[in-house]
Amino acid sequence: MTYNILRHRDHPGGLTDPGLLATIRGDLARDGWTLLRGFQPDMDGFSGLVTTLCTRVTFDPARSHSTDTTQMVDAGLGPIGLHIENGNTPRCPDIVTFFAQTAAFEGSQTTICDGRAVWDGFDDAQKARWSQRMTVSRVLPEALWKRYLANEHPAITDPSQVTMDHVLQFKAAIPDQDFELHDDNSLTYRIVLDPVRPSAFGGDARGFANAVLGPSHNYQPPRYIMADGTEVTPTEIEAIRDVAETVTHEINWQDGDIAILDNTRVMHGRRAIADSNRNLFIGMGTL
Repeated sequence: MTYNILRHRDHPGGLTDPGLLATIRGDLARDGWTLLRGFQPDMDGFSGLVTTLCTRVTFDPARSHSTDTTQMVDAGLGPIGLHIENGNTPRCPDIVTFFAQTAAFEGSQTTICDGRAVWDGFDDAQKARWSQRMTVSRVLPEALWKRYLANEHPAITDPSQVTMDHVLQFKAAIPDQDFELHDDNSLTYRIVLDPVRPSAFGGDARGFANAVLGPSHNYQPPRYIMADGTEVTPTEIEAIRDVAETVTHEINWQDGDIAILDNTRVMHGRRAIADSNRNLFIGMGTL
């Protein structure tokens, strides 16, 4: 994996420099990620970059907002497994951006892993296994699924506005998803996904890019059922983790860094936090 660093001295126009934006898109299309260093943005500058790169911004309903388009990353202190952001949702973001306002003095490196390299590292049996579609299911509490729907449904802006009609409209608009509502207004949500996918930036190459290895910090751990009816086991997850670790790299953050990832190709995670005095923010959306 190429370690791309775009520096402010080469782009004096800052985060709105047309040359910088073109280079970012080129790095994403070629390598799946890039890192901006030395721009020292404030939150408004970071938010503006997110809205420039994404035609539509999306959110994680379990996170608190830092601006109208960005959120704070708060997922405990332990290590976080590799995953694509919002990978188990009906509208997976194409781009995810991270802003290290204050970098940790020690630990908490963000890990990045090109899903194409993981796919290339699979043996024939793994490739056959993961070429199937899979169903992801988990129970979502009322507050979380309503917050998500309020952001994704064009007719509403607040969770209090959500009705069953909105749920059914959203289900009809996006294929391969279903739900079962419970007496406490939680729901069991199911979605059918392709664990191996092409990049939103084009090209024929496919990568292992999903959330199977990732965390469930603010959610119930999901179940993964393959198209042949078999459930994904902890043993095979660990086997994939072993393959992925051999092609995983780290971002050693500096204050003010911004990392931009192709969320349909590059998975990310985190090493354990040794220095909790850090502030990391996220913005994400579709091309």
